[in-house]
Amino acid sequence: QVQLVESGGGLVQAGGSLRLSCTASGSIFRINAMGWYRQAPGKQRELVAVISRGGTINYADSVKGRFTISRDNAKNTVYLQMNNLKPEDTAVYYCHADVVRRGEGLRGYDYWGRGTQVTVSA
Repeated sequence: QVQLVESGGGLVQAGGSLRLSCTASGSIFRINAMGWYRQAPGKQRELVAVISRGGTINYADSVKGRFTISRDNAKNTVYLQMNNLKPEDTAVYYCHADVVRRGEGLRGYDYWGRGTQVTVSA
């Protein structure tokens, strides 16, 4: 019913930049919060950044000042600009959205993308 598709991952040297994008499609009435999470090998999935529909933003302390989250509500898309990347940023990055589906009232449902690999070499 709703799909999230991420793009923009890849291999980059330390100090480099990448921009991730995630677009939601399907039976969408409204998207509440959208965000990015990441999971490194052997570790739990962790929040990277989240943005509300109105633009309120929260970042993990480890990415503050380096990453910027933004969204385009008209396009159902969320972005993550990652600058000054470090080897410890290496992980699979997942997009998340809290979606109110068309014709189903105001209840939000959690959706996840399949993930995109980000690898930062030293």
